[in-house]
Amino acid sequence: MNTATTTRAAVYVGTYAKYNSGSIEGAWLDLEDYSDKETFLAACEELHKDEADPELMFQDWEGIPDGMISESHIDSEVFAWLDLDDDERELLQAYRDNIDSDGTLDQAQEAFSGRASSKEDFAEDLLRQCYTIPRELENYIDWSSVVRDLECGDYTFVYEGGEYIVFRNV
Repeated sequence: MNTATTTRAAVYVGTYAKYNSGSIEGAWLDLEDYSDKETFLAACEELHKDEADPELMFQDWEGIPDGMISESHIDSEVFAWLDLDDDERELLQAYRDNIDSDGTLDQAQEAFSGRASSKEDFAEDLLRQCYTIPRELENYIDWSSVVRDLECGDYTFVYEGGEYIVFRNV
């Protein structure tokens, strides 16, 4: 995951006109100072009011997940992402990195099936929730094979921070 929750979300904003004339003049703007994309872009335009129609260039950034910003675009969802707690940020980033690079928090939460210390633990918990397993059969279940079947069909396991985050492929 390429987010650092201890790093404040900030963007260095210049313009293509300045850059093309050999200048990287701009400033770092802390995204937490803005309520939404429109407010942020208004501040960017104010920063570069010396140009009639500044074509903004995001030259560097930190504390923003991959896929939410590029040199010429910032996703509106960045501002919603800033309001998330660390667990929600981790969940969304794992979903975007492994399931859908444009996924939303709602999609990630809908697909989220749990966390487990191992794939086999998840498989066992899942089957025990869905079925009553007779005690005399418990020792005959190959949980690794069950995991393989889950991965081939309905589930994606993402190893993150010493545990697996599990998503149902919806």
